[in-house]
Amino acid sequence: MTAVPTAAPRILVLWAEESSPNLGVAVLARGSRDLLRRIAPDAEIVFANYGARPPQVPWGRPRSLVRERVLPRFGMQQYLGSFDLVWDTRSGDSFADIYGVDRHLTMSLVHEFAVQAGTPVVMAPQTVGPFDTRRGQLLGRRTLHRSSAVLARDPDSASAAAALDRPADAVTADLVFAIDQPAPGPERDVLFNVSGLLWQENPHVDSRSYREVVRETISGLRSAGREVTLLAHVLDSPHPDNDVPVVRELAAEHGGELDVVVPTGLDDVRSTISGASVLIGSRMHACLNALSVGVPAVPLAYSRKFAPLLSSVGWEVGFDLRRDDPALLPEQIVKEVAQADAVAATAAAARGRASLDAAADVLRATLPGLGSPLPARTGHRGS
Repeated sequence: MTAVPTAAPRILVLWAEESSPNLGVAVLARGSRDLLRRIAPDAEIVFANYGARPPQVPWGRPRSLVRERVLPRFGMQQYLGSFDLVWDTRSGDSFADIYGVDRHLTMSLVHEFAVQAGTPVVMAPQTVGPFDTRRGQLLGRRTLHRSSAVLARDPDSASAAAALDRPADAVTADLVFAIDQPAPGPERDVLFNVSGLLWQENPHVDSRSYREVVRETISGLRSAGREVTLLAHVLDSPHPDNDVPVVRELAAEHGGELDVVVPTGLDDVRSTISGASVLIGSRMHACLNALSVGVPAVPLAYSRKFAPLLSSVGWEVGFDLRRDDPALLPEQIVKEVAQADAVAATAAAARGRASLDAAADVLRATLPGLGSPLPARTGHRGS
């Protein structure tokens, strides 16, 4: 009797890549890899994102995807069907219509066509919603109901999924808590992550108020005898949404008396953060990186995603730039920094890591063959 050849499972991770200059996106890629390797150590993991698009999937515009589905030219369905699992991260917070209909539609079409290709698609731990438009709600509902499993990264997201009649299979913390602990970096006092997104005109907060809050907070910290190091968490790129020009501008304003850290990548930023006493973060994953290595974080939230996600690991510290009085914030931030609790941060890290066991359990139950070699693929499995 001829033995059936076996092959390690192939997994496509959508909307994340470790080489992204946005270290929050890099977190999703690394956390996905580390979590998936718990279940399938020998898996071949392929990443696809806007900066690393496979040529078979023409997602430049939604209509390009539809055209390829109807009149195949690049082999999209064969490509999507060659995987044993599609792990859809939606960049952590893009399963929503807040970034525009085209982005939501593009990501939803890739998800749909993967399902049509016969590949199970799992919604990785992420924010679900908000869906403020009728079209966004319909797309969200369709995607959830077409998913083999749905993982929400906070209770509010689980409620949003339930409102669309597809309850989440598990509620976990963010994928950052799946990443191995880094080697500790040099000791620093206060790391201040300043956002290039919020520094300029943006749809989230008043940029002028944000700049004033940042400048006055730095002055208040220095008056209190704290040493401030400015940290970029979105690295330099042609895209205007990066933190590097802003932290360098602020350092220049202080005559070079403030240190600046521009990390080389995810390992470097996590090592840098691990050596700090406390981090003030305007980027959510800067805060999550801190908590995941046991460093207290003082979040400066600019969207709905911050509070429920941080609260899910028991971290209630932080401020909301959309609602809190900017005139009072600098003093309040300085006071919160003085009260930073490393023991509580370590406990939050432990809760986050433990919560991801539920995600691993859901994957094992949904795809029981994923943890062992699967029968060799013959290519495209659906139409």
